[in-house]
Amino acid sequence: MPRAQIKRKSTAIDMTAMCDMAFLLLTFFILTSKFKTEDLVPVDIPGSSVTIKLPDDVAIITVGQNKVFFGMEGEAIRRQTLESVGQKYNVTFTPEEKAVFETLPSFGVPIQSLKQFLDMSPDQRKELKQPGIPTDSVSNELFNWVREARVSAKLLVNKELRISIKGDSKEEYPVIKKVIDILQKQKVNKFSLITSLRAAN
Repeated sequence: MPRAQIKRKSTAIDMTAMCDMAFLLLTFFILTSKFKTEDLVPVDIPGSSVTIKLPDDVAIITVGQNKVFFGMEGEAIRRQTLESVGQKYNVTFTPEEKAVFETLPSFGVPIQSLKQFLDMSPDQRKELKQPGIPTDSVSNELFNWVREARVSAKLLVNKELRISIKGDSKEEYPVIKKVIDILQKQKVNKFSLITSLRAAN
């Protein structure tokens, strides 16, 4: 008696659902990712073997080449801070200038030059060598920027603004000390130092 022949069927797997899932994940990661912003001055940050992720609600004070730059997260906080500092120095900003300031990750110009800086094109701002925010005893503008940013964060999101210092590893000590003194005048004794990862010894 002849053996029954079983018809061979080709195995086919429907990949539609997997492709949909892959594209959904890809879209999610693209939309939620944060692009690294370029530093206004070259900053070679010191190494550390401890890794803690930088929080989202943070203001970063960048120190390099004896200059100080300031930046904060959140467009609403940036706008409110700009308005508050402008009132303190009697400088009025137009809605267009405020909209440009909201997009700046960090800046380093005195308040009296800020209007001209905001009126520049993005390419001109990129090419300009910013002089840094004044930190001397006569015109301690960094103190007011930090203070108003903290007040704005508390007012808008009801959170304490975290402060981080990103300093060049070869930066002179007096410049960093000046920044720390400014923070301590506001009773900000808890802040973080941004470092790069290095292997533990």
